[in-house]
Amino acid sequence: MKTEWSQLDEYLVDRLLPPDPTLANALSANAAAGLPSIDVSPTQGKWLHILARLVRARRILEIGTLGGYSTIWLARAVADGGQVVTLEFSPDHARVARENIARAGLSHVVTVHVGRALETLPTLDADAKFDMIFIDADKRSNPDYLTWALKLSHPGTVIIVDNVVRDGAVLEASSSDPDVQGIRRLFDMLAAKPRLTATALQTVGSKGWDGFAIAIVN
Repeated sequence: MKTEWSQLDEYLVDRLLPPDPTLANALSANAAAGLPSIDVSPTQGKWLHILARLVRARRILEIGTLGGYSTIWLARAVADGGQVVTLEFSPDHARVARENIARAGLSHVVTVHVGRALETLPTLDADAKFDMIFIDADKRSNPDYLTWALKLSHPGTVIIVDNVVRDGAVLEASSSDPDVQGIRRLFDMLAAKPRLTATALQTVGSKGWDGFAIAIVN
């Protein structure tokens, strides 16, 4: 089945995503630098891009940069004069991301902060709210990231969280995996917060069986 999922992803990319040397080179640079192959897929990257355009985002926060592949998709979507702020724990990953972002001609749009996100988030200007927030970092910290996302959002902000299904592991209430427990607590928070209207979608494709949670701030 996974082979068919990947084949269908290839079909969709072939039909809907024209060849993009900048994005392809970013993935190649990530691989050459030894970064884990955990970027969003091309179809998911374009989905994020379209969503950012739908909400006419001028300021986007990304928690988890990796090599900047998703960052480039988001930075291409912001309105003129917009900004993407992205947070990355690893200095090596941040270096590769900055190089990829520079080759994409987007250094003037993207600011990369290096360090633990939970230490960086309090340094951001709480008055400069974000229109879209993409959370794609360590899953055990998702509840904390959501708390910060709410502090840095305004009514209408869209919050997206990646990797919330994990091959169905999220069903395991007794799991000893802190990432699974972090996702389960995230869902509890999404359900309990009156400021949020949320749902989630399962995804299959070249990245296997996973999913996104998505919420809008009321």
